[in-house]
Amino acid sequence: MRRDWQLYVLLAPMIIWFVVFLYTPMYGLQIAFKQYSLFRGIEGSPWIGFDNFVALFSNEYFLRAVKNTLLISFYSLVFAFPVPIILALMFNEIHHQGFRRIAQTITYLPHFISAVIIAGLVINFLSPTTGIVNILLDRLGFEKIYFLTIPEYFRPIFIGSNIWKEAGFDSIVYLAAIAGINPALYESARMDGASRLQMIRYITLPSLLPVIMIMMIIRVGQLIEVNFEYIILLYQPATFETADVISTFIYRAGLQNNQYALGTAADLFNAVVALILVVSANWLSRRYSQHSVW
Repeated sequence: MRRDWQLYVLLAPMIIWFVVFLYTPMYGLQIAFKQYSLFRGIEGSPWIGFDNFVALFSNEYFLRAVKNTLLISFYSLVFAFPVPIILALMFNEIHHQGFRRIAQTITYLPHFISAVIIAGLVINFLSPTTGIVNILLDRLGFEKIYFLTIPEYFRPIFIGSNIWKEAGFDSIVYLAAIAGINPALYESARMDGASRLQMIRYITLPSLLPVIMIMMIIRVGQLIEVNFEYIILLYQPATFETADVISTFIYRAGLQNNQYALGTAADLFNAVVALILVVSANWLSRRYSQHSVW
């Protein structure tokens, strides 16, 4: 540490951030096992064991939130996860450097736009009166649709707009992995008469497999963590049926209804399931593909 003290100084802000915002709050997890009173405090509140968890799993709205969280995450994994990989492969096939830089910049930019602005754009585009989507439907002879009040439309809107926002930026990881592939492999394949599709299938994709598996493990660990800010901006009571997720349930129970113990129990459940998922995904990946995070 004495020799590399400069590196530890650079690392210190991140370590302090983790300690202050992630490890120190773990002290409050005991609220999930107490009949918590804001006036008594954590130490003064009596222990009640797993009663909060019993109440939690008896709550039909929490069970609905778990179902919606898993469905939104599963659909995101199926439809959103492959898009950055496909985008990276497409960028790799563009030989005109100027056009490639412009295309990459355009796809990267939405990542840096605030979720508030993205939600505002979605609401404006889908507005039943001034939204461009409904104007086009009206011009084509169809009835206007108030998309954000129909539960069946919420998941496609949420997942589709998230793909538009994050796919370009997520493709950077795969582009970096593609850049590290030995060019001699492509030259050998070209001399053997391989087409571009064959080179993608037999060289690029197998070389990308370790990165794909690591990103998959990370994504599986986030299965029950859905973008809270974006959902809270888009959903409304009319779409709670399909839009209410664990994080929004915690927000309503813990902050709006002052049920701090119930909210803490839900958050602890969320964290435990996420840990189980990421450990299981890592074990399966290491066993069947020989690639894993640890």
